[in-house]
Amino acid sequence: MKKLALLSVILMATCVVAMAQPRAIGGRLAWNIGASYQHSLGEKNMIQVDLDFPSYFWGIQGTATYNWIFPIKSWPHAGSWNWYAGVGAGVGYKWYNSWLFSWNNWSNWDKRVYRGVFVGVAGMIGIEYNFKFPLQLSLDWRPVVGPIIGRKYNGNIGADFYGEGLITSAFALGVRYKF
Repeated sequence: MKKLALLSVILMATCVVAMAQPRAIGGRLAWNIGASYQHSLGEKNMIQVDLDFPSYFWGIQGTATYNWIFPIKSWPHAGSWNWYAGVGAGVGYKWYNSWLFSWNNWSNWDKRVYRGVFVGVAGMIGIEYNFKFPLQLSLDWRPVVGPIIGRKYNGNIGADFYGEGLITSAFALGVRYKF
């Protein structure tokens, strides 16, 4: 009986400590799939780090953003709503056609970068719901824009604008476990 009581106390203490930690891990899902990690810096700020595979695995992208959190106070039920906005950076590699800005101009495909490394500025705006239990759902837009340097269709090495970051890995539904 003493062992069961001790085990119960240890289990409850572990649950309390796990619930008090300001972190969340999960994924983002939309036109891309990716892993997401959030680390709270107090009640009003967080850092979010994501590793995405945009456009159905035609690239890989890592982003980090510093976000400011703004609570929505008028929610009378259990759980809480927040909206957040932030800025950061992204880096990645893509290995497919730059279809987003060249689909309407077929004659310029040889001038577009189809495989290369990109770096850019990332912005983020979103809304999240934190359940009473350790689950968080979010809907956000995180565009990454900047230059891409790599191989063009004509075989030359060159630079272009990474426009796919406005859509392919930008809109996503996030599901995270808070611990």
